[in-house]
Amino acid sequence: MLKLMKKFILLSLMLLFLAGCASVSRYTAFPAVRPATGGRVFIYDPKSHAWAAYDEQGRRANSGRATGGKLYCPDVGRPCKTVVGRYRILSKGNETCKSSKYPVKTRGGAPMPYCMLFHPKGYAIHGTAHVPDALNSHGCIGVSVADARWLSGFLHIGSAVIVRPYA
Repeated sequence: MLKLMKKFILLSLMLLFLAGCASVSRYTAFPAVRPATGGRVFIYDPKSHAWAAYDEQGRRANSGRATGGKLYCPDVGRPCKTVVGRYRILSKGNETCKSSKYPVKTRGGAPMPYCMLFHPKGYAIHGTAHVPDALNSHGCIGVSVADARWLSGFLHIGSAVIVRPYA
């Protein structure tokens, strides 16, 4: 009876461990804490197709899937990679934000809900209906619409935006 109980407990622990591993999001690969900056920070990693947001004390407040600029965009005939480096949120829009450039055929009009411009050449963080595990934009950082809504409330004009390198 004791052997059977030990086997049951061991099996239960293994199942709990495996269930826990299956539910761990790869987006938590961002550290739970980073050095405090006194401001809010958004980080995008094009290699992992993920983002994380940190509060003023450097604590991770949220994270999720993201897509960034493609290595090449046939419709414009050039690379569309998201600019890499450190930036600041310059302006924010609401749920009706739209692109002034894409699609190219119509010279704009693509929905960009909750857009947060971080580069004067038009790069922004914004909501998108589909966030693939691939680079899929003309340079913007696309997150789910729900995440964009949350980020728009969390980040301020002046909040830091960090785009990690592609390679």
